[in-house]
Amino acid sequence: MEYRSTKVSEGHEMSTLNGKRMLPCPVCMCPHEIKLTKKGKPYITCDPCGIQLFVRGPAGIAEFNRLAERGEREDLTTRIKAMERRYRLTCPECGTKFWAERKLVKTSGFDGSFKGFSCPQKDCETLVPWEERQ
Repeated sequence: MEYRSTKVSEGHEMSTLNGKRMLPCPVCMCPHEIKLTKKGKPYITCDPCGIQLFVRGPAGIAEFNRLAERGEREDLTTRIKAMERRYRLTCPECGTKFWAERKLVKTSGFDGSFKGFSCPQKDCETLVPWEERQ
């Protein structure tokens, strides 16, 4: 399999594999061909993960196409890894990895200040502190 960056217009390139537009699965990062529905809307499927990603609205389709045209697969992988470094946390007690999300935020009952995130693992009540990362 050979990845190539193909120029589609001035300043725009898209990742291709054997001439087909590709995008990585958001879970496992394996590249998959971008297919089109009967109505011309883009989608990808990842059988190992069971992911089906359909983009339906006009604004979403425009963003999806912009993302697909951004360049080689490594650019998107780098972007996702940067998000992981910033927002993927590990519980120091049980080792569970989880995404920082609003429902896990813990604040002080005294002054409402942000304290960290509670570990989502059942029976683990560890507070995972937030560390600024780049």
